Amino acid sequence: MNQFKSSAELKASARERLLGHYGTVIGAFLLNGAISGTATIAVSLVVDLSTISGTVLYYAIMFLVSVLTGLFTSGNAYLYLKLICGHPVSVADLFYGFRLCPDKAVAMQAWIALITYIGSLPQIILNYLMMTNLNHPDRAIKLMLPYALSLILSGVITVMLTLFYAQAFFLLHDFPQYTAKELLRKSRRLMVHHKGRLFYLYVSFLPLMLLGLLSWGLALLWVIPYISATEAAFFLDLIQHNTEAA
Repeated sequence: MNQFKSSAELKASARERLLGHYGTVIGAFLLNGAISGTATIAVSLVVDLSTISGTVLYYAIMFLVSVLTGLFTSGNAYLYLKLICGHPVSVADLFYGFRLCPDKAVAMQAWIALITYIGSLPQIILNYLMMTNLNHPDRAIKLMLPYALSLILSGVITVMLTLFYAQAFFLLHDFPQYTAKELLRKSRRLMVHHKGRLFYLYVSFLPLMLLGLLSWGLALLWVIPYISATEAAFFLDLIQHNTEAA
């Protein structure tokens, strides 16, 4: 019977590998955040969200931005795979997704982003209606319950997508010969019987995430790389005990 590592063991492995590399992973985290944040702010400043056409244009552009982040998601997976395997890492690894099968990284991210946006459509519509009815408190109040339910729906879809496709970008670097569709399918198959393990692993980080928020985000500079390293450790543990991806 396969003996998978516990959450505590995966975290311990991640902490061990992170020693001496915090400068690199924090630098990569800040650079990634700066790139995505700059793109988001730029779009928000240029597009008028007070109109329907402006709102549609905003989400269309943000969808494109989300798709392109697949290149950095791929690079991030590469960086942390190297880290967990004990290889030297650098901030430049974040851009490795531009070199290794960028078309597949973009295609996988496009599929994930498409489902996410479809699931978030009720939330997007209700959010627009609430913003346009701020001068009519009675109408805005009536929209609060449907909006809350749409947030829950969007959250559930996001969590499920995360669990299903958590291994896709790691698999891309281990099996670059596979197509984007095959990589997504293999990720789903790998996660059969393991979604609960990964969900529990994510939940175990909630206290640290709360600490990060209470520290005005400063602790997140340590917490986010810690989570990413643990995800990579989870993948290696999973792939070593599973022949499905081979």
